[in-house]
Amino acid sequence: MPILARAVFGLVNWAARNGLADSAAPPTAAAAGHKARRTGVRGETYAYWYLRRNGYVMIARNFTSRGMKGEIDLVGYDGATLAFVEVKTRTSSRDDVGSPEDAVNQDKQWHLSRMAKQFLREYRATRVPFRFDILALEAPHGQRPVVRLHKGAFAAK
Repeated sequence: MPILARAVFGLVNWAARNGLADSAAPPTAAAAGHKARRTGVRGETYAYWYLRRNGYVMIARNFTSRGMKGEIDLVGYDGATLAFVEVKTRTSSRDDVGSPEDAVNQDKQWHLSRMAKQFLREYRATRVPFRFDILALEAPHGQRPVVRLHKGAFAAK
């Protein structure tokens, strides 16, 4: 395990000791959207270093392709397998929101599959074994994030 990834994840984990979201409630809808984006970025950064610490070799973040909807949060090798990782962060423990994994529905899986196929074409990696992972982060305010990594969470659509 690389020393740098271990050290940086230690710092990121320490910084997340009180959760990944800001504590104050936003007064407007625009402020709420900004807060959600910041929480998402923090979650992706936490996930990036978590995966690096666990041996992933990351090769792309926030991959997008012109003319296609969506993005792939993280792309990296787990051994010889290329993993397309969707990161979902939740800061609320309300039952009506659902778990982070629930947000990766059939429609989202279809978009991720299209993006992954485009990634493989662009980087001429069509013969590389690949899979789709979901990294779920639950980080209520005042608590460290709980991480669940689902390797091979779904098949290409």
